[in-house]
Amino acid sequence: MANTPSAKKAARKIARRTAVNKSRRSRVRGFVRKVEEAIASGDQTAAVAALRAAEPELARAATKGVMHRNTVSRKISRLAHRVKSLGA
Repeated sequence: MANTPSAKKAARKIARRTAVNKSRRSRVRGFVRKVEEAIASGDQTAAVAALRAAEPELARAATKGVMHRNTVSRKISRLAHRVKSLGA
């Protein structure tokens, strides 16, 4: 347990950041899940719309440090490829 005032403050900050990051990560997962469901249903227009909504959320997660930028890039790329292959 933290003893010094600065360590106590650091513990409070970490708890706050953890809560924010957790909610951001959960929000991103929700957007990605909507794209996955649209792909599973085979509806390309819904999948494209869901992907357009998910991309900025994923990018925001990368800029905020919630997810690594390469991970986000990989996820966007793979989702886009799967959405594109629906039309073929």
